[in-house]
Amino acid sequence: MATTDVADKTSRPGAPAPDRPARRRFDLRERPQLWLVPAVFVVVVLGWEYGTQLIGVDEFVLPRPSQIAEALHRQLTDAQFWSHLWVTTQEALLGFVIGVGAAVLLGTFISQIKVVEATLMPYIVAFQTVPKVALAPLFVLWFGFGLTSKVVMAAVISFFPMLVNVIEGLRAADADRIQMLTVFGASKAQIFRMVRLPSALPFIFAGLDIGIVFAILGAVVGEFIGAKEGLGYLLLQTNYNFDIAGMFAVLVVLSVMGLLAHFVIRLLQRRLAFWAEDTKVIGA
Repeated sequence: MATTDVADKTSRPGAPAPDRPARRRFDLRERPQLWLVPAVFVVVVLGWEYGTQLIGVDEFVLPRPSQIAEALHRQLTDAQFWSHLWVTTQEALLGFVIGVGAAVLLGTFISQIKVVEATLMPYIVAFQTVPKVALAPLFVLWFGFGLTSKVVMAAVISFFPMLVNVIEGLRAADADRIQMLTVFGASKAQIFRMVRLPSALPFIFAGLDIGIVFAILGAVVGEFIGAKEGLGYLLLQTNYNFDIAGMFAVLVVLSVMGLLAHFVIRLLQRRLAFWAEDTKVIGA
C-alpha cells in the first residue's frame, strides 16, 4: 500500500521528481593526462619545427614536422602506399594469430604437466636467448621472398612474450580456491575453467599487448631482408632515394598501427578482464 502511494505521488502533475544521484562533474584535475598529453605533443612539435630552423639542421639529417606532414599527405593520397600498408598488416596479423595460438597451446600444456615443463623449458629458454631478428635471413632463405617468411618472422617474435605470460598466469591461480574445488569434487577441466583461466587472463592480455607490437616489428624486419612490397620495403625505398621526410612519414604510420593495436587489446582487456591489476601482469 505504501509503495502504491509513493507511485501515485510521483505520477501526479506537479509532483516533485524523485531524488536522483548527482552526475559526476568532469574535472580535468582528476585526469590531467587529458590535457598534458596534447600539450606535450604541441610543445615537442613546435620546438622541433622552429628549433631545427634556428640551429640550422639540414633537412637530410632531421626534417621538420611540416615536411614530414607533407610527405605523409603525399603517401596517403597514393594508392600504392595503401597496398604496402595492407601487405604489412596482413603479415603482422597472421603472424600474431599463429604465434599467439601456438603460445597459448604450448603454455597451457607446459603449465599443467610438470614433466613436460621440466623437459621443454631448458630448450625454450635457450631458443629465447637467440636474437629473433638474426633469424630473418634464414626465414627468407627457407620460405622465400613472399608473404610466408614475414608471417613466420612475426609469429616467432610474438611467440615468446605470449608463452611466458600464459605459463606465469596459469601458475598464479589461487591454491586455496583450487583446493576447495578439489574437495568438492571438481574435475581438472572445471578447475581450469573456473580458476586457472580467469587468473591467467590479465597475463594473457599483457602478452597480447606486447605480442601485437612485436608482430608488426617482425613483419617489417622480414621486409627489410627481402620483399617487393610492404612498409619495410617502402622504408628502404625512401632511404635509397634520400627521402628522409618520407622515411619519418612511414615511421609515423607504423607508430599509429602499434598504438591502434595497443588500444584494441586494452579495450578487450577492460571488457573481459576488468578485475586485472596492472601490478599483477608481466610487462616485458
